[in-house]
Amino acid sequence: MAFALHINMERCTGCNACVVACPVDALELFTVDPVTNEKIYQVKNGKAIVLDVNSELCAGCGVCVEACPMDVIRLAGPWETRTKILA
Repeated sequence: MAFALHINMERCTGCNACVVACPVDALELFTVDPVTNEKIYQVKNGKAIVLDVNSELCAGCGVCVEACPMDVIRLAGPWETRTKILA
């Protein structure tokens, strides 16, 4: 994988828009009780809101980034470094 998906779970509302938009079903949103720290999560009312990203399925297409109304998902990759070098 030449890219990484970064999600700011502190600002994520759990609206599920990214999960619905993902064309390869690489995202899954659910709650966990008791709270776990094995996945990307935030805690609301004592339960973990988990956004699980399957990096093996993720195509790096950015559809989830565009679908997120809260602008909390970012796709990072080697193109960022090249852009900074060329600038």
